[in-house]
Amino acid sequence: MESKQARRLLRDMFAAAIAAAQPAHCVPPHLPAAPPRGRLIVIGAGKASAAMAKTLEDHWPGDLCGLVVTRYGYALPCRRIEIVEAAHPLPDAAGVAATRRIEALVRGLGADDTVLCLISGGGSSLLVRPLDGLSLTDKQALSKALLKSGASISEINCVRRHLSAIKGGRLAAACHPARVLNLLISDVPGDNPIDIASGPTVADPTHCDEALAIVRRYGIVVPPEVIELLESGRGESIKPGDARLARVETRLIATPQMALEAAAAVARRAGVAAHVLGDAIEGEARDVAKVMAGIALQVADRGQPFAAPCVLLSGGETTVTVRGSGCGGRNVEFLLALGLALNGHRRIHAIAGDTDGVDGLAEIAGAWLAPDSLSRAWAKGIAPLASLDDNDGHTFFGALGDSLVTGPTLTNVNDFRAILVDDRPA
Repeated sequence: MESKQARRLLRDMFAAAIAAAQPAHCVPPHLPAAPPRGRLIVIGAGKASAAMAKTLEDHWPGDLCGLVVTRYGYALPCRRIEIVEAAHPLPDAAGVAATRRIEALVRGLGADDTVLCLISGGGSSLLVRPLDGLSLTDKQALSKALLKSGASISEINCVRRHLSAIKGGRLAAACHPARVLNLLISDVPGDNPIDIASGPTVADPTHCDEALAIVRRYGIVVPPEVIELLESGRGESIKPGDARLARVETRLIATPQMALEAAAAVARRAGVAAHVLGDAIEGEARDVAKVMAGIALQVADRGQPFAAPCVLLSGGETTVTVRGSGCGGRNVEFLLALGLALNGHRRIHAIAGDTDGVDGLAEIAGAWLAPDSLSRAWAKGIAPLASLDDNDGHTFFGALGDSLVTGPTLTNVNDFRAILVDDRPA
């Protein structure tokens, strides 16, 4: 398979994964069958929340009002639902202000009212109000430290829930006694609702002592106020069985698995077998890359456990412990480590990207890896291993012209990885 043909197939699979999670596709089947007796209030947060709100407006014939907060650059025009933009991945004052307005919208509702909550990845930094005793500056510093620590997304969100006045079921409790219908687009391994945007409208079974253990496990430097909040238990979240959450219903409307299956269908239509290795793969990006490289080499050289041509698909959320001067980015770190492990194997191509269009702190979704990526880098005087050691995958692939740039995709179902093993030399 020629390199251009391989790249086109990989890109088509990535596009199919994103399309499968578009709100226009996945929101309408889950809307209420009939208007509530009372008011319909729409709230939400995340990179897909504006697109979800627009789809809702396009398909809802009755009255509604509301407010959702999305990432800067991700807004869409709506008529009845206000769209507010704020910062991601580090929270800002606009997110705090929007959160307070959302709380005001749901305050004082009655049992005949319904709150339709539109939640997607990115909501943890967009829907933000620190507990009393913490400042926005504290939250920003903590978020930055957590993202660089190597902690899993589940661990990061556990800490966030116990330092927030809105997460961990607190927003759902504020809606009581109204009915709450959660429509969630999952961006987390395992699709646990408590980890999607740190679970503002679902019960949280974790506790403050677990969050404190995570902070200590990764040696995260935090203000003394954070330690006091966690040690005292003042940051405890809303637990399962709380009566205020009795009328909460949660629906997962798009997941990483759905996206992987859509990509697999594209490969099969092109005559290439597709194998989903997992939708919830976690771990250090470079370590996951070594394992994936081993599987790909076994396919290419031994025909095991699958015959070529085939594509190996996986999703989930790896981590990067940033020790160098680069900006990280788990997808480009994965690809760079994969390329080193494959050592320019002539029949293996790959793509890795975040379905929201943003990998780490860069406005770049990810990158492509070709059999000649390493040789082209060396020819430019770029040392691939040095780039990996510096956590600088974005600069590496950018110099090769192999960055994957999508712009805002208006959805988010986590990372997408595809390794294409051809059955003949390029």
